[in-house]
Amino acid sequence: MPPRAESWPPLSPGERSVAIEVLVHGPLSRSEIARRLGLSPGSLTRLTKPLIESGLLVEVPEAGGPAEVRQGRPSQPLDVVADSRYFLGFKITQDMVYGVVTTLRSEIVARHDRALTSHDPDEVVGLLAGMTAELSRDRPGVAGIGVGVGGLVEDRSVVGESPFLGWRGVPLAALVRERTGLPVVVENDTAAFVEAETWFGAGRGLDRFVVLTIGAGIGYGLVLGGRRVPYAGDEDRGFGRHWILDPHGPLTPDGRRGSAVSLLTIPNIRYQVRAATGHDRTYEEILAAAAAGEPMPARVVTEAGRALGTLVAQIANFVMPEKILLAGEGVGLMKVAGDVVDAAVRDNRHPRAAPVGLEAKVSDFHDWARGAAVLAIQVLVLGAAQE
Repeated sequence: MPPRAESWPPLSPGERSVAIEVLVHGPLSRSEIARRLGLSPGSLTRLTKPLIESGLLVEVPEAGGPAEVRQGRPSQPLDVVADSRYFLGFKITQDMVYGVVTTLRSEIVARHDRALTSHDPDEVVGLLAGMTAELSRDRPGVAGIGVGVGGLVEDRSVVGESPFLGWRGVPLAALVRERTGLPVVVENDTAAFVEAETWFGAGRGLDRFVVLTIGAGIGYGLVLGGRRVPYAGDEDRGFGRHWILDPHGPLTPDGRRGSAVSLLTIPNIRYQVRAATGHDRTYEEILAAAAAGEPMPARVVTEAGRALGTLVAQIANFVMPEKILLAGEGVGLMKVAGDVVDAAVRDNRHPRAAPVGLEAKVSDFHDWARGAAVLAIQVLVLGAAQE
């Protein structure tokens, strides 16, 4: 079994707030922490003392030079020791498991991927246990594991349903913990990705933030008041299948006619081109053909771009986010049809509406595995579970 880190004691709500503020935005001076959280100096001292004594927070020199030595209350900023603990994150796809090791601040320090040759839960758990041993080798201080799975996850432990894996009611967290001896958190992969971007990525410090992912499916995550809005259903499936962007659009095997899934997902874009031409092409080949002006791929990609712009505009109209992050393995669509997307956004917004803060992020499955590791940081260390 991998070497385990000593656990930190459970945090009170006040201690948790301080720890999260420093983890996400630090290093921060005591006065800045007090200002951000509305705390008196005495209350802040009471809350930070156990965090420092446990080793979760540490005093660091001022940026640009050594800290001043003053009498009375210490003047050094507070920060976390990022490499004091390590976390493993796994993203399970239909045919691969992607694994990463991150620090307490979610920096990826190692990667390890393995092909998934079976969907049998016992074999998948065995693969995860082997990858855990590999990633933990010569790395003391492993504090926990996060696993991201496409589908419905219950209580951050049981995979209620995963169509990609053919699972129903698989107690994945308990099975992995039994094999590794480490605490485990399981979550819908889109939800985990949203959490990582909210704390450490494009959504850090934003009050209203949306993540939209396109790839094998359509993923959606909403952040209000700086917190992800939990969704009781499957965050990958219901959103795209039932959001109709063009009632006269294509009918595909996966998704209703003209839905976001039918128009935007990689399998359905490939299906449309194959049905029209009789040739099976990869997504990258279709994008390249569209960029070269080949008629049928260009038509399908243009329709996808128009659908994406319409979807972004509708989200912006209803949610009014400060930023929409577009991510996923299908984001290459923006390179070929970005102008079409922008035009569709303008066409579906009021002329005087504020511009949509749309950011496209080229992400791979290691980013999704990192999201699972961030869930482990949140839940296992900070106890910051979503209500």
